[in-house]
Amino acid sequence: MKRINDLTQGPIAAKLARLTIPMVFGMFSMVIFNLVDTFFVARLGTNELAAMGFTFPVVMFFIGITLGLGVATASVVSQAIGRGDTHQVKQFTTHSLIISVVIVSLFAVLGLLSMNKVFGLLGANQEITALVTDYMRVWYVGVVFVVVPMVGNNAIRACGDTLYPSLIMIISTLINIILDPLLIFGLAGFPRLELAGAALATVIARAFAFLLSLLILHFREKLIDFSLPKLKEVVDSCKKILYLGLPAAASRILLPLAVAIIMRLVAGFGPKAVAAVGAAVRIEMFVFMVIMALATALVPFAGQNWGAKKLDRLKLATSYSNTFSLVWGFLSFIFLLIFAGPLGRVFSKDPVVSQSITYYLWIMPLGYGLRSISMLTASLFNAINRPFASSALNITRMFFLYIPLAYFGSLWFGLSGLFFGLLLANILSGLIALRWQKALI
Repeated sequence: MKRINDLTQGPIAAKLARLTIPMVFGMFSMVIFNLVDTFFVARLGTNELAAMGFTFPVVMFFIGITLGLGVATASVVSQAIGRGDTHQVKQFTTHSLIISVVIVSLFAVLGLLSMNKVFGLLGANQEITALVTDYMRVWYVGVVFVVVPMVGNNAIRACGDTLYPSLIMIISTLINIILDPLLIFGLAGFPRLELAGAALATVIARAFAFLLSLLILHFREKLIDFSLPKLKEVVDSCKKILYLGLPAAASRILLPLAVAIIMRLVAGFGPKAVAAVGAAVRIEMFVFMVIMALATALVPFAGQNWGAKKLDRLKLATSYSNTFSLVWGFLSFIFLLIFAGPLGRVFSKDPVVSQSITYYLWIMPLGYGLRSISMLTASLFNAINRPFASSALNITRMFFLYIPLAYFGSLWFGLSGLFFGLLLANILSGLIALRWQKALI
């Protein structure tokens, strides 16, 4: 506990930069993680790439649960640090890990039992459903390895340490890069497992992250408490964690549901459209890795200052973050306006797929700045004990903006109209987020 970085003192911009920069490299590694899978799977064929696209909503469902509980962990731990309560820092970290593992394991069992039905409802035909289940059967078995690193790393970040969580993410990505071609194509004497090989490479990489995270949490950061707690302490800490974690997890669970509905609309234009959107979403993650890093950094910063009742620092940090989001969104728009075509051709040799990727990357960046503000605002609200406001913002964006506007856009103007509908939703959600910031922060 001597390693805690006090975020309630010192220059705000410098503190945010020191927290964000290591996370950029960590987020970059996670984007590479996903893109490497997409790149190698694309070499198998369009159906395999489409199958990867159909896995996205389900994978995001589990990531959403873990992220929600991870944000709750970072919030309660950072607030405890701001109050100077080191006992609760350990207590919240330990209980968060246990709760997360139990919840995700239960959902994994349900997922294994319902794979064919779920992916059929998403619009996958029989051939693609068979490919999807090859991947997801392996992924479900190893999903628990995702939980501990994500939740534990949030506890470490709450202490102002973003370096070690980033290193864990980078090591995991390097392992996946090495294993993907070996297990997918059967190189160097390994069996050719195709989509199942991509899933197995992911599980092995996450297992290494699981081990590293536990070792750092226990031996370096001293954040795991093995003492027998009092029943009242367990109940109190679980209430606080779940008060923040359940709304955050619920909104993130609804996100893949909304994505699934969007993908169902896209599926109406055929497997090539699904393949294109799945690849384009992974490409644009490069843009949002910086914003996700900043959002991750804002949680411990906001939590510590909220706990210490230093609201002026919190407001100034929010203003800095909004300005950065708009500038970054504009620069991303210019970059993708130039390079969308070449990127589309890199990720698919099929001219229809590559053209759809290009259109997506020409249209969507117009709203990246305001979309980024919406993402940052949701994180800030969780950090300052406003989980229901955060959930309301996410639900409004997905179900009152994304889905209706995408539906009518696709109905009237086809696949490009769907993209323009998503663009308008991003713009409106960012404007709403700015309004709510002024009311609650």
